[in-house]
This record gives sequence, C-alpha cells and structure tokens, in this order.
Amino acid sequence: MKERAGSTTSRRRVLDGIAGGALLTLAGCLGGGADGGEESIAPVSLAGERACDQCGMIVRDHPGPVGQVHFADDEPEGGRPAQFCSSVCTYTYRFDAEDADRDPLATFLTDYSSVDQEVFERGSDVMFSSHVESSAFSRTTELTVVAGSDVVGSMGPELIPFGEAADVEAFVAEHGGEPLDAEAVDRGTLEGL
Repeated sequence: MKERAGSTTSRRRVLDGIAGGALLTLAGCLGGGADGGEESIAPVSLAGERACDQCGMIVRDHPGPVGQVHFADDEPEGGRPAQFCSSVCTYTYRFDAEDADRDPLATFLTDYSSVDQEVFERGSDVMFSSHVESSAFSRTTELTVVAGSDVVGSMGPELIPFGEAADVEAFVAEHGGEPLDAEAVDRGTLEGL
C-alpha cells in the first residue's frame, strides 16, 4: 500500500509539473512574459500613402532609410506604429515621445544588410534607395548606424543602418563616416549630423 501511495504522489507531481509548464508556455506565447511581449512585436510594411509622423512627408516617396516605432499606448498614432521617412525623423520622434513619458517598445530601421539597395546620385548627393516592405526592417538593438558619411537621406545628412559588421566596414571604406551602435544614438548624435 505504501508503494502505491508513493507512486500516486510522484504521478501527481509530474502532472502538476506538466500543467505548470503548459501554462508558462501559453503565457509566453500570449506575450505575458516579463518583457511584456516586446519580442513578438514585428515591423509592418510602410507602403502606400503613409505620411511621416515627424515631418509629414510620404514615406515611400523619398530615398534613404525609413523607420517605425511601436509604443505601449499606440497613441496618438491610432493603433499603428509611428512611421518615418528617415532615421533622423525616427530618432527625433522617439526622443520627444520618451521626454513625454511614452514607452517605446521597439524601434525598427531599414537594415541595408538585408536589402538590395540601389545607390544613385542627385546633383552632388549620394543616396540609397528606400525600402518600405516589412522584411526590410531590423530592430535598432541589432543594428549599427553610420553617421557622417557622404550618403544622405530624405532629410539630408543621415544615419545609415546595417545589421552585418562586414557591410558596415565596406560602407565606411567607400562612403566614410563613423559606426555607432544604433541604441547609443542620442540627441547629440543627431545634432552632430
């Protein structure tokens, strides 16, 4: 009899462990983890007539990197991420939002390591093509930006983002500039452009 009671206790512990693990797994899938589900946030396409939330220009119509910021409160963007025609507009808006106590959950920029960019010239300016498809974006936590290169964007001097170190090195060799962790960008960085 004692042996049977022990096996019932063991079976109960195993079943309790399985049930607990299933609940934790479900909570993780639903975004109920300690990170608030931030890792599940994915970039969206910025195609169509989407106006930059910082300057009002139509995002797809201008060269260079574009961006988006996903906020905890989805306001005042009306349930969509904030969208931008340049890296500079992305950071400027995010910094202003943080100053207003808004909580940015994820910031995405064009990742020129993940797209086939075209390089072209307008007068004396060197520019990169714009990419608005969702697959063109990476989180700033995964990017290096190059500041002070000869490549400009829709708003003039620009931060050019890459996800691969080899691409950063090749870009700097050809276009100059200073590599910087994309999460280390601050207002001083933007003012230095």
